[in-house]
Amino acid sequence: MASRTSFGGPMKNHFLIDPNYRNLNHGSFGTYPTQILEAQQSIQKSLEAAPDIFIRYTQPPLLDKSRQTLATLLNVPVSECVLVKNATTGVNTVLHNLAFTHTITPNDVVIYFDTVYGAVERSLLALKESCGVQLRKVKYTFPLEEGELVARFRDVVEEVKREGLVPRVAVFETIISNPGIRFPFEEVTRLCRELGILSLIDGAHGVGMIKLDLDKLGADFFTSNCHKWLYTPRSCAVLYVPTRNQHLIRTSLPTSWNYVPPAPSTTSTQGADDEELLPSVLPTTGDPKSAFVTLFEFTGTADDSAYACVPAAMKFRTEVCGGEEAIYGYLEKLAGEIGDVVAAALGTEVLRAVKGETGGLGCALVNVRLPVRIIESLPPARKESDSSNGMIYVRSEDASSLSHWMHAQLVERGTFVPIFPHGEWFFTRLSAQIYLDRSDFEWLAGILKEILGGVEGFLNTLKVPKASL
Repeated sequence: MASRTSFGGPMKNHFLIDPNYRNLNHGSFGTYPTQILEAQQSIQKSLEAAPDIFIRYTQPPLLDKSRQTLATLLNVPVSECVLVKNATTGVNTVLHNLAFTHTITPNDVVIYFDTVYGAVERSLLALKESCGVQLRKVKYTFPLEEGELVARFRDVVEEVKREGLVPRVAVFETIISNPGIRFPFEEVTRLCRELGILSLIDGAHGVGMIKLDLDKLGADFFTSNCHKWLYTPRSCAVLYVPTRNQHLIRTSLPTSWNYVPPAPSTTSTQGADDEELLPSVLPTTGDPKSAFVTLFEFTGTADDSAYACVPAAMKFRTEVCGGEEAIYGYLEKLAGEIGDVVAAALGTEVLRAVKGETGGLGCALVNVRLPVRIIESLPPARKESDSSNGMIYVRSEDASSLSHWMHAQLVERGTFVPIFPHGEWFFTRLSAQIYLDRSDFEWLAGILKEILGGVEGFLNTLKVPKASL
């Protein structure tokens, strides 16, 4: 049994992070301890030693064990949990099936939110193009008044109904990606249930960061990455569908061996759907599983070793970290501290979900405003920087270029944190993690001040006319 390790600097010994690199953006892609890498490599060696035996006979029970481990963590039956590659795949699987089963039609509306993850918004736009479903976005910029976000959602629902349309699905998050803020997913889920709207939760930042009780939550569909905050290898995510909704999930994405077509109609002419299908590549066992579970058991040849590492990740979290509550507590506490450290150094403030809100952030992400304001155009009397208050002004058309430049500057200095516009301001998102402590972000504060000192010079280069060709 591994011994308990203190959070912060001592915990870095369990990870493969380059000592010359400060991994301050765990939230985007995650990383995992050496113990779990060794577990994955052992699984991969078993696969290569006897591929057929492993994929057909050894792997399914390993995946079942991972599903059971996640089901216990999330407080739901194992029959309601399957494994997919990432949360984006989970969201797309649900959306594809809702269209496939005609649960959503051109008269229906999918409602989503202004801070939606970019890949999910593009998935919704593709759904609109493919099946004609209509979309409505709940507009807002943080911070908001208490209860305002939920109220705006209700307003959009009522507006959709006045248009004679049906608000069918709401897509929202547990923790927003950018800005990294805890979304009021519990309240929105309750409201969806009250209004008869299907709730689809993109919990990309969820499992491993915050405590989740899906039985109590009562969402219709939920997906969450395990390779971000739970410390599994990439790529691994859980897709939860309660039994009441499993009839709506007819196929995996991609459709594969365990798809079962509907029985042919007695009036149908002879066709492909009347032909006897080849059996699955996986043998039938004496442990019958639901159609929902078997859909996702084998979706094509791939390295699914990350899926089988969930028990190893949980063992590390229990033995080395001291358990879930210890991890959640350290992450939230550190997020609060590092936000204050960086904000104080820059003379700005931490972005809150609610105006005047105090207390814990409720997650491991924190956003600090940079002294960079976005405006449509620069008045003749105003320069890009105002030395009297340390403010930097950037034209909206230059905001994307500035973000990329600042990211490149961070990489040159051996780190990375997202820098992005929200409303009229630039922000940076910081990720607390068990191998980080306050000193890492005191260092980052100095790096950000150094980079901000070069912003005016960079903006001036954007004004230089290009040479004629």
